[in-house]
This record gives sequence, structure tokens and C-alpha cells, in this order.
Amino acid sequence: MQSHPPTPVNHRARTLTKLALALALVGGAGAVAPAAHAAAGYERGPDPTSSSLESSRGPFTVSSTTVSSLAASGFGGGTIYYPTDTSQGTFGGVIVAPGYTASRSTMAWLAERLASHGFVVFNIDTITRYDQPDSRGRQILAAADHLAEESSLTVRSRLDAGRIGVTGHSMGGGGTLAAAESRPSLQAAIPLTPWHTDKTWGNVRVPTMIIGAENDSVAPVGSHSEPFYSSLSSAPEKAYLELNGASHFAPNSSNSTLAKYSIAWMKRFVDDDLRYDQFLCPAPGRSTQIEEYRSSCPH
Repeated sequence: MQSHPPTPVNHRARTLTKLALALALVGGAGAVAPAAHAAAGYERGPDPTSSSLESSRGPFTVSSTTVSSLAASGFGGGTIYYPTDTSQGTFGGVIVAPGYTASRSTMAWLAERLASHGFVVFNIDTITRYDQPDSRGRQILAAADHLAEESSLTVRSRLDAGRIGVTGHSMGGGGTLAAAESRPSLQAAIPLTPWHTDKTWGNVRVPTMIIGAENDSVAPVGSHSEPFYSSLSSAPEKAYLELNGASHFAPNSSNSTLAKYSIAWMKRFVDDDLRYDQFLCPAPGRSTQIEEYRSSCPH
């Protein structure tokens, strides 16, 4: 088990406050604790199961809108996917970034799947396909600001701009780390087979799950994902998932294991939804899909 520093106030205090309120409403700690725990976060959708997280679509119907590069400032435009439901309150947001030479089309499957589980998801293009990781990190943050301040009223009416997570592939994964380091108010980060020349991320204070691939020849886990994970000394929570037998480009096509744990991590830390702890803690064991899993569990 990895040691880790105390959870920052913005996560722990918020969760404990809601737990205390829920316990008070049912008459104290001796009352139904599971119900109190279930009500601790921003729950959206039915109780999750492994099969529901591995399905190609979640419980929410999704619509989309496009932001042209001409309307974007500091990034290359993109597609926003959002739940059509307006009955459950607002949703957390997620920014998704592509890898080197790639466009947003390579990450559309994951963006739409995340949205179908109750997120407003901005799948972006970068300004050029050759932008380096730190530039991609700045573009991820510019897209987050656009989503919160300049997206359509339809989108903004569904978004809780105080709850934003970030994810990206390859150099977009390196950019995800850079964005998390620059903006500790982010709620969650998931670098996917990330690439960056900087191997030390001790200043990241955002719950971070790194997903690597066993057979990655572009960003080998031994020189990228694993040292990235090990360096996250200030992250309040962290996890490392290595996809068994997968290549660097595993995030570019539908992958039920990658989706399952990405959804669970975003739900747990963007939504503070404790129903998703069961998929993350205790850590899942090695399987035909998972080569290795490490984490700072318990949360």
C-alpha cells in the first residue's frame, strides 16, 4: 500500500460535511450508515455495477454541440457531449485531449461514454497536431474555462463548473499532468498512456489515476507511466492501472477496462460519489485485462 498525504480540504471537508448532515437527518451515527454514505456526493444515475460500467453506453441519453476553432481561444475547438436529462441537477465536467498528431476523433468514443454516465464532456482538438505536452496542458485549462464561461446556455445550465476532471492520451496525457499541476482545484486527472519528458510530478495535488499499457513502445511504462505514478507524492489519492497486453494506442478505440476505471475514478472524485469506491478500493487484482494495479487505497 502506498503512503499518501491527507486529502485536501476541498475534497475531505466537503464529503465529511455531507456525511454529517446525512447522519443528522437519520438520527445519528447509529442509524443506517449505508444510506448516509450513499447520499454523501453528487449522485447521478442508478447504482453502478461492473456490467453497467463495461457497457458501451451509460444510463444517460447524450446530445452534442460543436465549438469551432474560430470560436475557441487558447485551444483548437472541439465537441461537447452532455446528458439531455435536466431532472437530477447539474453535472460535473470532463476535458478530454488527444495525443501527438491526433485529432479529437480518436477520443470521441471515451468522451461520449463518459457523458452517458452523467458528465458534461468537452473533447477538444489542439491548436496544432504537433503541440507538446505543456502546451496541451494549457489548452486543456483554456477549454475548461470555455466550457464554464462561454459554452451555450444549454450546456452551462447542465454544468457544475466547480467540479471538473481532465484526461488525455499520450502527449495529451502529459498535458493532463501539466494541467493538474497548474490547477490544483481540478477534481480528478487521468493521464492515458502518457508521454512527457518531465518524470517528476510531486507538485500535483489532484486525485490522479495513470493508465499505462504493458506493450507500449512509444511511452514505455518503465520510463513514463510508472515513474509518473511514483512521483505523485502530493496527490491526495493516486492509482496506477496497467492494461494487460495493450499498446500505446489502446485509448484510441473502445476499451471496456479503460472506460470502467476512468468512469469510476471520475465519479468518485468529480462527483464525490462513494458508490464507486467498490471498483477502486480494495484494488482490483491481476486479470486477463489488468497486468498490474497499484493505489493509495483506502480513500
